[in-house]
Amino acid sequence: MTQGNTLIIVLVTLIVGFGAGFVLRPVIVPVERAPALASPAPAAPRPAEPRGTQYFAAHLDEAGEIVTQCAEGSVRGGECANAEQAVIEAEGRDRFKRFMGN
Repeated sequence: MTQGNTLIIVLVTLIVGFGAGFVLRPVIVPVERAPALASPAPAAPRPAEPRGTQYFAAHLDEAGEIVTQCAEGSVRGGECANAEQAVIEAEGRDRFKRFMGN
């Protein structure tokens, strides 16, 4: 029976010790805060998002210029596909209107 009592006393002591350590840790060793920076670090310039097909559908003249520049190789990226898609859709609408007689 003494071994059972000793085991219980050891376990209770460990539980109380760990509990007190978790509760008192912020008091014993305060958490250090990171120093505040005066200004954030300059970020690398992010490339602008390519304009969408809807933008080029509203500005067909600009879309035509972008498609021409893409063919020359002076412009690259998502704008080429979006501008070309807008031009193709506009030409398709015009052909459909002519076919229907409007």
